[in-house]
Amino acid sequence: MSGVLGHTGEAVAAKYYIQRGYLLLNHNYRTRMGELDLILYKDGGVVFAEVKTRTRSDFARPAEAVDFRKQQRLIAAAKLYLQNSPYADAPARFDVVEVEPAAGGWRVHCIENAFSC
Repeated sequence: MSGVLGHTGEAVAAKYYIQRGYLLLNHNYRTRMGELDLILYKDGGVVFAEVKTRTRSDFARPAEAVDFRKQQRLIAAAKLYLQNSPYADAPARFDVVEVEPAAGGWRVHCIENAFSC
């Protein structure tokens, strides 16, 4: 996937959350365990959103790219983030956001609580 497509998908997903009242805390947050695409806050909880952008989904859903191994890396990165943040004691959830082109824009499918630690 091109970097431009990935950044576009992340921007679309961030807008999706912001329109629903979330506060964007960070995006493309890098740790030694990997990168967290979007980190958001709402109603006392932190959301770690993994964004998967595809131009076509003929074969597999974009979320299928977030396998067990990827989930473990995201969980480890989230733990590192929380250790150094004011949200260390806040409940956290992991979403996977699929972003695909649609007529006149983008289709966003958010899978809340896609996996847990």
